[in-house]
Amino acid sequence: MIGRMIICCLLFFLNAAAQEQNTTDSVITQESKPSLMERLHQVQRYLDDKAKAKVDPHYIEVPDKPWRVVLCYKESVLDVDYSNVGGDPSAGNGIEYQMCFEPPMASSIGMWVGYRGTGISFAKSLRKKEGTTLSFSTTGAKYGANLRLRGFDMNDMTLTSTIYEDGEVYNLNGNGHLVAPVSIASLYLNGYYVFNGRRYSQAAAYNQAVIQRRSAGSLLAGATLYMSAFDFSDDRNTTMILLSRNTGRIKMHQGNIGIGYGYNWVPLRGIVVNAMAMPTVSFYNRVKVYKYDCNYELVTAKGPTDDYGEWNPETHTWANGKTHRPFPEDDNDTTWLDEIDSWEAGSETDYSMLRLNLDLRLGIAYNWSNYFIGAQAQFNNFTYKKDQCKVNLYDAYARLSFGVRL
Repeated sequence: MIGRMIICCLLFFLNAAAQEQNTTDSVITQESKPSLMERLHQVQRYLDDKAKAKVDPHYIEVPDKPWRVVLCYKESVLDVDYSNVGGDPSAGNGIEYQMCFEPPMASSIGMWVGYRGTGISFAKSLRKKEGTTLSFSTTGAKYGANLRLRGFDMNDMTLTSTIYEDGEVYNLNGNGHLVAPVSIASLYLNGYYVFNGRRYSQAAAYNQAVIQRRSAGSLLAGATLYMSAFDFSDDRNTTMILLSRNTGRIKMHQGNIGIGYGYNWVPLRGIVVNAMAMPTVSFYNRVKVYKYDCNYELVTAKGPTDDYGEWNPETHTWANGKTHRPFPEDDNDTTWLDEIDSWEAGSETDYSMLRLNLDLRLGIAYNWSNYFIGAQAQFNNFTYKKDQCKVNLYDAYARLSFGVRL
C-alpha cells in the first residue's frame, strides 16, 4: 500500500513537472514567435536588400524610404486624323476628305501612391467634358511597364475635302460642330527592358523610384499594345456616317516592338535629365469598321421628297415602300433630323503589318532630402490603314509632379 502511494506521488510530481516544462516551452515559443509587424519589416528588408543588390551604388541610389506619394499636374493632347475617298476622284467623280478630331488640351490633376517602383494613379480633368484617365505603373532595375486608360466625348471637328464632279473641282473646308458627341476611348500598355540596368534607370527621371548619381545610358527593348475605339454612330451624326462611306464605329488594335536608346545626364548632384527614343514596328495591326445604313441618302440629282410618308423603323421602309430618301434640297430645312434613323448593318475587319510608329520621351527630376520634383513629356504616334481609309493618331502629354518619400 505504501509503495503504491509513493509511486502515485512520484507520477503526480512527474506530470506536474512535465506540465510546467510544456508551459515554459509554450511561453518561450510565444516570446520567440515574431509578430506580424516584425514579419512585414523582415519582408521589407529583404526587398530593399534585393533592390540594392541589382544596381551599382556608384550610379544608382535606392532610397531607404520605400513609399512615395506624388501630386501630379498633367496636360494631354490627342489628335485623330481620319481620311477616306468616295467614288472615283481619278475619273472626275468622287470625293477626297479628311476629318480631324482635336479636342482642347486636357488639364488634369491627380495623385500617385506606390511602394518602390509600383503604384497606381488617378487623374481628374479640371474642366468638363475632357474625360478621365486611370494609370498603373511598375518598374524594376531592368524592366518597366505602364498601363493608361483614357476616355472622353467631343463634338467639334475640322473637315478638309476636295469634290470632283463632272470635271469640276470644289474645295470644302471648315470647322464643324456635331449634334451628337463622338466617343473616344483608348488603352495604352507599354513595357520595356533595360540592358544596362545596373547603371541606368528609366525610373529615375519618370517616377523617382531611384536616384541617378552618375550619367549613364542603355539600349532598350520595348513592346506596346494600343487599343482605341471611335464611335459616332448616333442617329444625329448620320451625315458624318454617310461621308465616312457608311462607317459609324472604328476599333483599332495594334501591337508594336522596337529597339531604342535612353540616356540619363547628371549635371549636378540630385538632378537627372533623360531622353529616350524608340522607333517601333507593328507586328499586329487590326482595324474593325462597323458599317451602318440610313433611311436617307446623298444623291447628286435629287427628286421629289414630299411623297415618302412616315418612316417605319421596324421594316426599314418609308410609307411609299422605298428604303432611302434623298436629303432635302433646302439647306435650311432641318425637319428631316427628326425622321432620321440609322442602324448597324455589318462589319469589316482588316489585318496588316509593318506600320512604323514612334515613342519619344523627355524627363527631368531633382531630388533633395526626402522630396523630389519632376517634369516629363511623352509623344506617341500610331498609324492605321485599310484600303483608302487611313487613320493617324497622335497622343502626347506633359506632366509636372511633386512627391515625398515615406
